[in-house]
Amino acid sequence: MHSRRALLYMPGDDWKKITKSITLGVDCICMDMEDGVAINHKAEARATIAKALQELDFGKSEKLARINSIGSGFEKEDIEAVLPFHPDGIVIPKLEDVKQIQWASENIESAELRHNWPVNSVRILVIVETARGILNLKEIASHPRLDAIIFGGEDYAASVGATRTKDAVELLYAREAVVAACAAFELQAIDIVAIDFKDIEAVRVESEFGAQLGFSGKQIIHPAQVVPAQEAFTPSDEAIAYAKRIVETFEAAQKSGAGAYALDGKMIDMPLVRNAQKVLDRAKAAGKM
Repeated sequence: MHSRRALLYMPGDDWKKITKSITLGVDCICMDMEDGVAINHKAEARATIAKALQELDFGKSEKLARINSIGSGFEKEDIEAVLPFHPDGIVIPKLEDVKQIQWASENIESAELRHNWPVNSVRILVIVETARGILNLKEIASHPRLDAIIFGGEDYAASVGATRTKDAVELLYAREAVVAACAAFELQAIDIVAIDFKDIEAVRVESEFGAQLGFSGKQIIHPAQVVPAQEAFTPSDEAIAYAKRIVETFEAAQKSGAGAYALDGKMIDMPLVRNAQKVLDRAKAAGKM
């Protein structure tokens, strides 16, 4: 599974921005056919994304294509335009029901079989951004082709009639629900967009809080947001060293027959060991180990 500390959206009809995005060292580039593209530019976005998938070297960046929502009337043309050129994943917005994932999965599987690609080589990421989507998280998260759930804070606030605030307290229940569903099904959880992209300090604070909640990455909309997002979701050298000590000392304690034991004045037991292993997994995914 790709590291997705920073998922950068690029308008699918803007060749210049897409070519710029591959120079940024971002984990994940999502070329958009949905909200970032005007209705009369949808066909141009499809063609531009298909061209990018064929002609550009994305390096280590994951290449994703966001289709329009299922039921919009655009989704079939969107997915058929990009699938032949093997994106790493398809992003489905406004996802409310597992049947919508199944529709995309069947389209993807037929493309995989037609082109002799490995089955499951094109993954699905979904954006949950409505009250109905949050209530259906358990079923949504269970789909075998799913890699990540992205939480859309702005649409969710509109869906429930909440007023958006800087500290996003009105989104806390839904954000934690997404994290819990992802943890239960071993998926990545991708946090909200920081809309004010010029306020880099706000991006950093929001990213660090998202990491504390348990998110594995963040959606971003501007190159200036890449570094603060990646830093927030990458364990520090100190955190990695401490996690290694926990794992190593736990193994030694197990061999000696001890259950819980003390390390630096703190009691260490299984939940802390599991958490330490997650820190090491994140560090590995970020290329720090």
